Amino acid sequence: MPPDKSKTEALRETVLFSSLSLAELEELAGLTTEHRYQAGDYIFWEGDSGEYLYTVVEGRVKISKLSLQGKEVIIAFFNPGEMFGEVALFEGRVYPASAQATTIARVLAIRRHDFLRLVSKHPQMAMVIIGVLSGRLREAQWRLKDLALERADQRLARVLMMLSAKLGETLPFTRQEIADMAGTTTETAIRFLSRLKDGGIISSDRGKIVILNKVRLKLISEGPPRV
Repeated sequence: MPPDKSKTEALRETVLFSSLSLAELEELAGLTTEHRYQAGDYIFWEGDSGEYLYTVVEGRVKISKLSLQGKEVIIAFFNPGEMFGEVALFEGRVYPASAQATTIARVLAIRRHDFLRLVSKHPQMAMVIIGVLSGRLREAQWRLKDLALERADQRLARVLMMLSAKLGETLPFTRQEIADMAGTTTETAIRFLSRLKDGGIISSDRGKIVILNKVRLKLISEGPPRV
């Protein structure tokens, strides 16, 4: 097993902090606390006070909410080098969703007041933050538009395309997780993924989906042509 990354190394690989000098990264590392979680552990719950900004060092974290019907809706997954919890942190409010480790995970946390003080010292970080938040806003808008579509197969295909754009052709997600991200049932996701597999568009194994034909998957995600 490879040795653990140091805090400084982990922060250097985060988009938000990659422009900082070594001395600045070491200063930041001194302000963070490290936490380790087992798969299934919650990092914070929806409604908790938004006191920390988090960076994933190892493993994967999902952000989810409960619908009015009590069904879990997955909003996003975060992998090493990505941050989460920033919305509540900037607003000074509670977390709008829950964060849960889906694998063994190692996470760095920095307190709100320490982070805001750091941004005031390094204004260039504010521009990176704006870019990150803008990208997430666009993604949220796409997700809302997708949920309004009638065709579940389009929503499922769009989720696969979105994950592939972020992670590549091999997606370490279960059918249940794909269904939750698309806002549909597990049974619907199983049937859809089976059709994709039969058509040679994907292959799948335990907890893993490999996209074999992105062009055909993109066509499905766009739906039938309008006339």
